[in-house]
Amino acid sequence: MGPRNRKLLNIELGRLTPQQYRETPGSGIVLVLDNIRSAHNVGSAFRTADSFKADRIYLCGICATPPSAEIHKSALGAEFSVEWEYSKETLPVVAKLKGEGYTVVSVEQTVGSVSLDTFRPAEGARYAFIFGNEVSGVDQSVVDSSDLALEIPQYGTKHSLNVSVSIGIVLWAVHREIR
Repeated sequence: MGPRNRKLLNIELGRLTPQQYRETPGSGIVLVLDNIRSAHNVGSAFRTADSFKADRIYLCGICATPPSAEIHKSALGAEFSVEWEYSKETLPVVAKLKGEGYTVVSVEQTVGSVSLDTFRPAEGARYAFIFGNEVSGVDQSVVDSSDLALEIPQYGTKHSLNVSVSIGIVLWAVHREIR
C-alpha cells in the first residue's frame, strides 16, 4: 500500500472544537427522534449528526437525553457539539419546524413514500428528518403531519434497518446532494 494509504493521526484530522462547530454556518438540516428506545441509538444519532453538520436534534417522547453514560458511549462527545432540545411530544415539534419553514420528512415506508435514491433536496431549503422507534417506526400521526415520507431502498428479506444506520444513510445521501 505504501505511504499514500497511511492512516491519518487524530491530530491530522482538523477536528473542530464543540464551540467552533456551533460557530460554523448551519446546514439547514435537523433531526427529530420520535420515541427512540435505545440510548445507544440516540448517542449514535448525535455522532452522525455531528459528522454531517446537522444543526440540531430534537429528542421526543421516551428518548434518553444528555447527560447520559449510554449516550456518551456511542456519541463520543458529539452531544456537546450538536445542539439539542427535548419535547415530551413529537407533534408540537413538527408544527414548530413547519412554522419555521422546514420541510418535514418522515423516514418511513409508506404507500406514497419517495425513494431516497430519487430524492433531490431543493436548493436553499431546510429539512427536518424524523426517525422513529426501533419497533414501531415513526408514529402514524407524525407521518400524517409530515410533508413527505422518505424510504431507503432495500433489496433483502428484512426491509428493516437499525435506526442509527438509517440516520447515517439518509444524512450521507442528503449531504451528497446539497454539497
